[in-house]
Amino acid sequence: MAQREMQLSGCERAFGAPSAAPDRTPRHPISEVSAASGLSAHTLRWYERIGLLDPVDRSYAGQRRYSDADLARLAFLTKLRLTGMPVADMVRYIELVRAGDDTRAERRQLLVDHRAEVRQRLADLHATLAVIDLKIEIYGDPALPAPGDDETETTETTGHHPIEDRKSA
Repeated sequence: MAQREMQLSGCERAFGAPSAAPDRTPRHPISEVSAASGLSAHTLRWYERIGLLDPVDRSYAGQRRYSDADLARLAFLTKLRLTGMPVADMVRYIELVRAGDDTRAERRQLLVDHRAEVRQRLADLHATLAVIDLKIEIYGDPALPAPGDDETETTETTGHHPIEDRKSA
């Protein structure tokens, strides 16, 4: 693990493990940031255009140079996006950050609300995974009755028949 960390570029380190007080020195070109974050250069420019990122410094040749602070923000935004937060809510969150400490309670509430949505989706995914596990178990155990065509079989977890459900819809 330590050898792997030594092989990481400064950009990858800053993105993968942002520090509490990240360096604001612009040094990372867009190609490195794209590789470290998994975001395309187009997405990075779009994030800047819609205000998720502060205007990025430029080199003397006009090329974007990102700081460790930019990467720390990108790492957090990437996690929010991965959890399904809409871009509009991400923009609202960043607007609140820019507005200062007086918005801490509102930022917290936005994250609390999002966490509740993520937890609900996780619960839904766990329930769905249980159904998939049950199907795998049925298909894998020759002693269990073979399931019929998915259109005509009774759903194992609910006892409802799909055709009956369609008739009542």
